[in-house]
Amino acid sequence: MAVNEYSLPTSPQAVKLKDNELPVFEVQPDQNLASEFHKRLIQMITEFELALDEQHEVGMRLVSFGQNVTLRVEGIGYYNPSLIRFFGTTETGAPVELIQHVTQISFLLMAVKKADPANPPKRIGFKAPEEDEKEDV
Repeated sequence: MAVNEYSLPTSPQAVKLKDNELPVFEVQPDQNLASEFHKRLIQMITEFELALDEQHEVGMRLVSFGQNVTLRVEGIGYYNPSLIRFFGTTETGAPVELIQHVTQISFLLMAVKKADPANPPKRIGFKAPEEDEKEDV
């Protein structure tokens, strides 16, 4: 790549710049809002969930608590500008809710044995709000 060509994260194409011109990066105005993190988390969890078999559900191991806390993820919410909420149950079935600032989110997605072997696994089945609107039309 020549000295005056840059691959910008907003484009897979190299952008040619004039001599002494600095690259300009476009940043979406709401990119750091909790709602944007929420969308990305939903996408990642949904992709992870697609790879699970019928004996497993989505689990989450919390990384920042210094102890081993695993929960079954049943839902995710947010409060703009910066709070993400995780809803679920512990391995013993106790209900839990984790509220984290977007800068502190750190967890491990994992497959956990389904809570009730007699029933199908619970799938979170996330939909982005705009998908719900499209279905109503």
